[in-house]
Amino acid sequence: MVDTFAPPARRALNAHTVLKTTGLLWFLVAVIGQWLFAYYVIAAYAPETLSGSWERWDETGLIQGFTVDDLIGNLAFISHTLLTAVICIGGTMQLMPPVRKRFPALHRWTGRTYLTVGAFMAIGGIWMIWGRGSRLTEIGGWGTTINGLMALVTIAVAFYFAKRRKIDRHRRWAMRTFILLSGVWFTRLGYMAWAILTGGAGMSRSLDGPFDIFIAFGSYLLPLAVLELYFLASDSRSGGIKLATSGVMLAATAATALGVFGAWSMMWSPHV
Repeated sequence: MVDTFAPPARRALNAHTVLKTTGLLWFLVAVIGQWLFAYYVIAAYAPETLSGSWERWDETGLIQGFTVDDLIGNLAFISHTLLTAVICIGGTMQLMPPVRKRFPALHRWTGRTYLTVGAFMAIGGIWMIWGRGSRLTEIGGWGTTINGLMALVTIAVAFYFAKRRKIDRHRRWAMRTFILLSGVWFTRLGYMAWAILTGGAGMSRSLDGPFDIFIAFGSYLLPLAVLELYFLASDSRSGGIKLATSGVMLAATAATALGVFGAWSMMWSPHV
């Protein structure tokens, strides 16, 4: 709680502490959700891939997984899918201050791997949407395509600032990259949280309902907007802005936790 009778400098410090704490709380929930997603991806797809039972990929309810006589497309799909685990684990590790401070060499090499794999996945995802036809709607395809293009931009900028040792600027662009490369993850969480709260209002099986259209873009634009608000509040000297943003972060944490719970219960755990 912020002491309203404390000096302005102390109130600002207290508000900043509250903001940092709510940001950390969201990140802890995100780490749990990202690692659960990574576990699901490995458990659901690696055994079938290694055993040669590629047709079983589709048992998880994919838009387009295994396709007969499409070796290149199948390899593109499974490499894209399994590398999701690298993105989830590597991305969260990059944002952990203890890892960054105590193991700088590991942080650098993990970061290079993360950005390289992220670029590969962004390009591969766009190719699968338009080259392989892995989409149910045009609007959904464009939503994911824009997500991938934005990720390629943030990856390039994050790498640029890292090479020039502008660490603070690199860190913020790396966080933007983390949000954008988590677009598919946010989509699943968004669907599950919305379904639990509203019973699926605005959703359709063909993914062309109002909520389906919203989540095609909102899955990454909304979390990105929250991140930008967090940056703004962190830089602000206003305790009021920091506390208001802390409230937003708590709401984001609750929504993320609900989405993780729903995704694990209904989408991921049945296939592991």
